[in-house]
Amino acid sequence: MSTKEPEIHEDPLPGHESRLEPKPEWQPRYAGSDRLRGKVAVVTGADSGIGRAVAALFAREGADVAILYLCEHDDAEKTAGIVRNEGRDSITIAGDVGDPAFCEKAIGEVIDRFGRLDVLVNNAGEQHPDKDIRDITEDQLRRTFQTNIFGMFFMTQAARPHLKEGAAIINCTSVTMYEGSKELLDYSSTKGAITAFTRSLSANLIGDGIRVNAVAPGPIWTPLNPMGGATPDKLEHFGEGTPMGRPGQPNEVAPSFLFLACEDASYMSGQVLHPNGGTVVGS
Repeated sequence: MSTKEPEIHEDPLPGHESRLEPKPEWQPRYAGSDRLRGKVAVVTGADSGIGRAVAALFAREGADVAILYLCEHDDAEKTAGIVRNEGRDSITIAGDVGDPAFCEKAIGEVIDRFGRLDVLVNNAGEQHPDKDIRDITEDQLRRTFQTNIFGMFFMTQAARPHLKEGAAIINCTSVTMYEGSKELLDYSSTKGAITAFTRSLSANLIGDGIRVNAVAPGPIWTPLNPMGGATPDKLEHFGEGTPMGRPGQPNEVAPSFLFLACEDASYMSGQVLHPNGGTVVGS
């Protein structure tokens, strides 16, 4: 595990899942069927939330999983333990995906440990609520883009030499890309960029047999929102605006990532799945 402490953001994000109540539900809901047997996956932001649920489900389906995260060491070790309890191998790597040198180093550690890379999940992200665009500082704007979209470029650039025919990349965008968000101007802007990146990267890599897709979650109960990513009044009614009238759980989102990672989605690329509580959006 890397020992260098990454830059700490101006908000305490993404936050520790171990301190969150009630705890998000990450547990896979069904027995595995070897859909990722023998595969190696990298999941960024895998210490908690959606990333933890994805790592757990991938492991249940037979994958070894590299846990990339910022600085929440206790959460990351718990996720690694979850993977190992499923009988798979795991490695934890701490650092900032907005730093291209870290991304190169991290992928190098993955290859040294596992010898291959089959699935890249670009999930790491951050958000900072601001009701007035004038309150968004230049540092915050740069930092949000650095993590949310630059990080996906850097991770993909580092991983690209090791991704062979049949590999899959899955990016995490958001319902805010489609609906907008009046309090998350910079965040929702990055999510629009991620969707465009997904479609363009798919066109770029499809000739090499590498599929690129995305998942656009709605409001999901993870540390990102209650620990700085949402205003108190928004948090009080978090998820109530969806047709289902509640926030989703990470283990309700993870199956979308699994579907796009495995051969079940062999005829899909450049697409976005929408686990969002029933909100109908344009594709």
